[in-house]
Amino acid sequence: MEHNSSNFIRNIVIDDLETGKRDHVITRFPPEPNGYLHIGHAKSIILNFELADEFKGKTNLRFDDTNPLKEDIEYVNSIKEDVKWLGFEWDDLFFASDYFEEMYNRAVLLIQKGLAYVDDLSAEEIREYRGTLTAPGKESPYRSRTVEENMDLFTRMRDGEFKDGEKVLRAKIDMASPNINLRDPIIYRIAHATHHNTGDKWCIYPMYAFAHPLEDAIEGVTHSICTLEFEDQRPLYNWVVEQCEMESKPQQIEFGRLNMTNTVMSKRKLKQLVDEGFVDGWDDPRMPTISGLRRRGYTPEAIRTFCREIGVAKANSVVDSQMLDHFVREDLKLKAPRTMGILRPLKVIITNYPEGQVEWLDAEINPEVPEMGMRQIPFSREIYIEQDDFMENPPAKYFRLFPGNEVRLKHAYFIKCEEVVKDENGNVIELRCTYDPETKSGTGFTGRKVKGTIHWVEATQAVPAEFRLYEPLILDDQEKEEGQTFLDQVNPNSLQAVQGFIEPNMKEAKAQDKFQFFRHGYFNVDPKHTAADRLVFNLIVSLKSSFKL
Repeated sequence: MEHNSSNFIRNIVIDDLETGKRDHVITRFPPEPNGYLHIGHAKSIILNFELADEFKGKTNLRFDDTNPLKEDIEYVNSIKEDVKWLGFEWDDLFFASDYFEEMYNRAVLLIQKGLAYVDDLSAEEIREYRGTLTAPGKESPYRSRTVEENMDLFTRMRDGEFKDGEKVLRAKIDMASPNINLRDPIIYRIAHATHHNTGDKWCIYPMYAFAHPLEDAIEGVTHSICTLEFEDQRPLYNWVVEQCEMESKPQQIEFGRLNMTNTVMSKRKLKQLVDEGFVDGWDDPRMPTISGLRRRGYTPEAIRTFCREIGVAKANSVVDSQMLDHFVREDLKLKAPRTMGILRPLKVIITNYPEGQVEWLDAEINPEVPEMGMRQIPFSREIYIEQDDFMENPPAKYFRLFPGNEVRLKHAYFIKCEEVVKDENGNVIELRCTYDPETKSGTGFTGRKVKGTIHWVEATQAVPAEFRLYEPLILDDQEKEEGQTFLDQVNPNSLQAVQGFIEPNMKEAKAQDKFQFFRHGYFNVDPKHTAADRLVFNLIVSLKSSFKL
């Protein structure tokens, strides 16, 4: 496929196929259903699905649901929706919980081989006994239990005889290993909790580090692609596959996770933002979640292009979040209809335009795509312009409207500001202007030139709308002082809602419709707050960026 640029994982797969080490490719995307997916997961989804696709293999969607205390069916459903929205179809759908019986049997096998034991130490004691990066661990006094004793206790753990935390099952590997992950890791814990898939059938649950390699092996995954933080766990992954005597031998390969400026990529931190009310749910348009990006108006095409362009590397790195915005602009410029919207209205009366008359003007829907055709916009003596497009006492080189100055109204006429109307507090509330009927757009008028072109909306037929303007949620450039957390970097100005007007032909706009508002940027009709009598637009991206690829 044309979008498959070379990377070290792809090279491994090619080598495996060419040398006969593998004769097929099976990848998987294995989220834990304990939160919503974010842009970092998108990179993993695209990598796994496109890799398998290129080599005519399969990709499974598998829910790593081994922790009932944090998981929810809401997250399962949102993950399925996100993967589909990004443009991918999984070959098989699996749940780790489908394999609980087999995982239990493999743990029994380890006990029978003398490679697992039931430990009575508390979580704190296990931590103490584990040692440090420079000091070896210390063996638990329960490490020498007999196979019979361990079998008896593990069976009773399954039968619900013990309380949460009272006992754990540990792998018996090497308490002196330089890799802390191999110092008798816990492989089963007790949790009397209802599971979204298995209900109350189980009260012991496998730990991720034990379950994950078994899941991959059961499904026949060939290349188990994960992020760099799992590199130190690879020896344990291989140990579990080997000692549990799994027929299939998957290969774990790690790559650098996606980090972006002005963004948090931790599900725990994102959940904190939701739980503590900093945002309007997981799909808040300021969130880096896929559902948040979708609601804001980002397109799956732009996200896929972004993830391909940043590439796959062995090292962690930080990507400028403006790079994603760049690809959104590139995608939308050929798709989004152009229109005019006034975010902060200022009334203009065109005093020499006939009262009661409305004329309809032609405007292109997208000048870059002429086949999209034309739209009609009304014009009359009352219009709205942006407050920012008028200054009573402008600085030099200000080319928009000011007393005595003439500007072009986009798609319409030249107007000249003759009079400024203020309220009792001295605020400008209305402008009186005149228009020149000879200067109509499209007539080829060359009599004189003006330096400024401003946008506008006809006032009597304008449709009220709310515009939600966004800045980054997290400000990276703020130095964190001692004791501060990422919450202290939350931008208090990340959302600003303003009430304005749009062209009347937009009143039928539907949720998720995208437009480019002249001079403002690309906007998306918000699917959550838009109602029959209320249009709400989310700013997707502004028109210009300082970002250079």
